Amino acid sequence: MKTALKSFILLWATVASVLFNGCVQPDKNTVIDGNVSVYDLNWSYVNKVKFDVKIDDASARYNLLLNLRVTPNYRYSNIFILIHQTGPDKKTKTARYEFKLANPDGEWLGQGTGNLYSYQIPFEAGYKFPAAGTYRIELEQNMRDNPLHEVSDVGLRVEKAQ
Repeated sequence: MKTALKSFILLWATVASVLFNGCVQPDKNTVIDGNVSVYDLNWSYVNKVKFDVKIDDASARYNLLLNLRVTPNYRYSNIFILIHQTGPDKKTKTARYEFKLANPDGEWLGQGTGNLYSYQIPFEAGYKFPAAGTYRIELEQNMRDNPLHEVSDVGLRVEKAQ
């Protein structure tokens, strides 16, 4: 029963995401806005979420945001994520971020839609990429639990700052 419910939630979230993304015109300032579903709501260390981001204008500033969806059964009020960025020069830099998901009283900070809470949390504002080219950005969960349960989707949004 529990597996069937999780499968239904995952299927519903995927369908809703496809319908929502298919009906919305992308903003002209959006470089990328994508999500990857987490298999069986269990995000393991080895399952890094990867995005290739093409930066045409290295003189522009960009906002980088984490897209995240968790179920109400997610155990924590935060999440730690390692963000690996590999540039056109093939050098990789890694930073660790903590994202707050709930208040101390347990109130979720994300937008609730049924059995999911959605977040779009900035982690770099006004960021300037060192050079034009394609960057690989990888998101890796960095919590003590492996796998991390009740994570539905993980994604990345990169937009030109205004």
